[in-house]
Amino acid sequence: MNISIVIPLFNEAESLPELHNWIKTVMDKHQYSYEVVFVDDGSKDKSWQVIEELAAKHPEVKAIKFRRNYGKSPGLHVGFEAAQGDVVITMDADLQDSPDEIPELFKMITEQNYDLVSGWKQKRFDNAVTKNLPSKLYNWTNRKISGIQLHDMNCGLKAYRKDVVKSIEVYGEMHRFIPVLARNAGFYNIGEKVVQHQARKYGVSKFGWERFINGFLDLLTITFLSKFGKRPMHFFGLMGTLMFVVGFCTALYLGFDKFYHVFIAHTRARLLTDRPSFYISLTSMVLGTMLFLAGFIGELILRNSADRNNYLLEKKINL
Repeated sequence: MNISIVIPLFNEAESLPELHNWIKTVMDKHQYSYEVVFVDDGSKDKSWQVIEELAAKHPEVKAIKFRRNYGKSPGLHVGFEAAQGDVVITMDADLQDSPDEIPELFKMITEQNYDLVSGWKQKRFDNAVTKNLPSKLYNWTNRKISGIQLHDMNCGLKAYRKDVVKSIEVYGEMHRFIPVLARNAGFYNIGEKVVQHQARKYGVSKFGWERFINGFLDLLTITFLSKFGKRPMHFFGLMGTLMFVVGFCTALYLGFDKFYHVFIAHTRARLLTDRPSFYISLTSMVLGTMLFLAGFIGELILRNSADRNNYLLEKKINL
């Protein structure tokens, strides 16, 4: 199979027939062997009914339905698990991503040997305040922290070599940072392509300013995990040891100072409990011990980690 198209969706019943017809037209024109994997993220409208109708008429349509709304990352995760094509294309279901971009994305993966190609919606038709501005701030922050120079890291239209999607785990809200996950997994050949952006035809956007805040926190998380996720003791153990040593040395100094004044100089010394440095040293040793234990527990968890994507699926079609 040449291409798997993975489409996570939530309440997009109106756009699905048009999207499928558009995809089918493009794929038949280029004579690709393909599948379309719809992942219904617990929609409350008639999205699943529409998908069932499409699957009954078109054998290339496959689908997964969640019992409730889990988010885009779990949708992509199970879609990647189900994908069988040599190249995996992801796109949103709101008709803002153009299926006409698929042939060129496919060529960039198969002929130019990219591991991942991310779309760049250079000209956008979204609301400038609620979506465009947060997106620009978000992508600028991404480039500065991650070091990956993509203009639109969160673009839903992406192409992947099959090995990439089978090697990464998309969980939580980490779909925003799939290029970072791919690089951390050893896939460094990441490209970008300017893609056409369509104005939303049906429904309303599910994202706004909160995406910037959540995305920034998630970026810090994935940056930390990429450096210390496989060796938590290297961070917590180091910080804990340093804090404990500083606190212990301070306490040792206070003890010797007390001993000198009482037994050698025979002068009256302040009570240790009257000195702020005593409490600082005590707090430092306690925090250092806690950080060291956190690193130790992190190592234990890492060696006994369970699958983080055990989501209950209600139905599957043709899988």
